[in-house]
Amino acid sequence: MASMSHLIAKPAPAATFPLSSPRTSSGFRPRRVTVQRVSCASPRGERSEHDAPKHDRRDVLLGLGALSASATATLVTARRAGADPVATPDISSCGPADLPPSANVLTCCPPPSNALPVDFTLPDATSLPLRTRPAAHSVTADYVAKFNAGIAAMKALPADDPRSFAAQATVHCAYCDGSYSPEGFPDVELQVHNSWLFFPFHRCYLYFFERILGSLIGDPSFAIPFWNWDAPDGMRMPAMYADPSSQLFDPRRNSRHAPPKLINLDYNGREPRFFTDKQQVDHNLRVMYRQMVSLSPTPSLFFGSAYRAGDEPNQGPGPVENIPHGPVHIWCGDPNQPHGEDMGNFYSAGFDPLFYAHHANIDRMWSVWKGLDARRHTDLTDPDWLNASFLLYDETSKLVRIRVRDVLDTDRLRYRYQDVPLPWTAARPTVTAAARRADSLLAPAAQAATAAAAAKKAGEFPITLDEATSVTVKRPVAVQRSKAEKASKVEVLVIDGIEVDRDVAAKFDVFVNTEDHAAVGSGGRELAGSFVNVPHGHGHRHGHGKKGRGIKTKLRLALNEQLEDLKAEGDESVVVTLVPRQGKGKVKVGGVKIELMH
Repeated sequence: MASMSHLIAKPAPAATFPLSSPRTSSGFRPRRVTVQRVSCASPRGERSEHDAPKHDRRDVLLGLGALSASATATLVTARRAGADPVATPDISSCGPADLPPSANVLTCCPPPSNALPVDFTLPDATSLPLRTRPAAHSVTADYVAKFNAGIAAMKALPADDPRSFAAQATVHCAYCDGSYSPEGFPDVELQVHNSWLFFPFHRCYLYFFERILGSLIGDPSFAIPFWNWDAPDGMRMPAMYADPSSQLFDPRRNSRHAPPKLINLDYNGREPRFFTDKQQVDHNLRVMYRQMVSLSPTPSLFFGSAYRAGDEPNQGPGPVENIPHGPVHIWCGDPNQPHGEDMGNFYSAGFDPLFYAHHANIDRMWSVWKGLDARRHTDLTDPDWLNASFLLYDETSKLVRIRVRDVLDTDRLRYRYQDVPLPWTAARPTVTAAARRADSLLAPAAQAATAAAAAKKAGEFPITLDEATSVTVKRPVAVQRSKAEKASKVEVLVIDGIEVDRDVAAKFDVFVNTEDHAAVGSGGRELAGSFVNVPHGHGHRHGHGKKGRGIKTKLRLALNEQLEDLKAEGDESVVVTLVPRQGKGKVKVGGVKIELMH
């Protein structure tokens, strides 16, 4: 099909929609701006030499209008069969986000652009210094003053300036709350969470946020801090964010969690009982080991499920996106706000300066994970991941199309992270003896059969998680595999068909072969992992025609290390216990199975 990209540059009729203004004490002041609708697709001549040798999806889809409905469906199906990366959204068609009626933001649409986007180019190493992002708990007073000045400068810009703090905050809302659809799929919501887009989107987002901030204070070497919550010295909310007179302060945080309160990386929405500070630190370290090591042995598991053009969103998060990412969001948000604002809800999270420090550490985890095992911990090579793209504004207010393949090497982006200890690498979880049968005469299989006695037995799936529920799951192998076999294919527990309303803060834990899940110690090995849903700000309406008000996703938990430690590698089946912790009775599960995955 011949390219029709010459049609793209012709602007459509102007339209208007509300844009949020800087917040006042009462919320946002409504204002309206005129928007010139311009497609975000670039001319064919702008395609990079790295693009796959096939027709540009946007050019193909522009020609679909001349086809019959059946022919259109056939062509889209054929394109899907060959797979495609999620394309940049048409930001001119940004629509209402799925926000609660009481949300204090009118729209999640960032300021529009009258110009076509430009493709991202890596910064020149000879002109841009290599920035070092510091651990937030270790910065100097001079650094704090400069950081405050940068945030103040961003907040002082009008909301229709794409470099403003308000505009930057709406970017996160737009990409995760239903304002955008992928190019060519107007009835499908674009979502950067719960899939392999999670890590690269947030890296791109922070990159431009940092460049904007440095530009406003005239210091291109300035680097944003990371909240080092994975190490004992950083497990408190950094002091510079807790000063009420600071630009970094947000009154909409959980006041009970101000310093010196230690963070709980496995937060269930309630405070853990009888935890000393040492116990909390030890628990956090075991959580980090579980998520970064036990559950992340391969790239496909670490990054999350594949998400391609035309797919419904929420294909399945990776371990780090689930925990600690989700619990940290909820731990910071103010439970007295109607929707856990600011950090406790995705629509408002970007309005808390602490969000950027939290996600800087999440971004750091990507780099740390690759350094743990250079041979096996590699970036994905799937072209649909590498060529997925986003539209963001740079420090000159220029709209930029940036692809995942552009951001794999932080050195080439001219930033690194301060080198700090990784104490969690030595915190492998341990078996909790009190949670297993005391009768040592019983074989492991018999022990498993009596496991989770306190939990109800699952009936026919799907089930609603209103109480602890157990199910016996057959394993694909019932022999102890060699180290090479386990490295080749990972045994993975799949909790499938998870359904929850997106406005619900939900969490459930998954235990394997435990007779008494309540007796499992802090970070005990019987805990295989958890599912976490951070509210997406969804109300009882849905943005510009897209379907559904909930999410449907899956949880994948690597079992290799756990089965070794539980001495269950020779068992034909295991008993899986699902325990609701938050949002009890509001989560459905479609099924539980074990698969072998690369």
